[in-house]
Amino acid sequence: MSDISNKSFSQRQLRVGELVKQSIGEIFIKNETKITSFNSKFITVTEVRMTPDLKTARVYVIPLGGADMKQIVSVLTANSHLVRKALSKKLDLKFLPKLHFVEDNSFEYAEKIEKLIKENRRNDTEKKRFN
Repeated sequence: MSDISNKSFSQRQLRVGELVKQSIGEIFIKNETKITSFNSKFITVTEVRMTPDLKTARVYVIPLGGADMKQIVSVLTANSHLVRKALSKKLDLKFLPKLHFVEDNSFEYAEKIEKLIKENRRNDTEKKRFN
């Protein structure tokens, strides 16, 4: 799979990605994956990015509370065929995309940036006080 993170997406890719995201989210909420090792109700699908040929989907997920993310992603990756099977019952696409599950670290990254901004403001306030 090519790196699609820095390219712009076509309207079709965005539309199909959103459709896949909503469908997988619904599958997880209803626990239709038939994965016995965990409850998919506690997993949020934050984004789905499609390749230009629409045959592969990167599914960004985050478990409730962000706990055990690596373990959840590995279980989903190992059982992606079950998620795909449930997805095939919901979508009518020419090609059902292969699913690659990825950890969504965007919330963690946003918290880090927020912390840096607050720290920077605090430092500016202290400098003004002493000048």
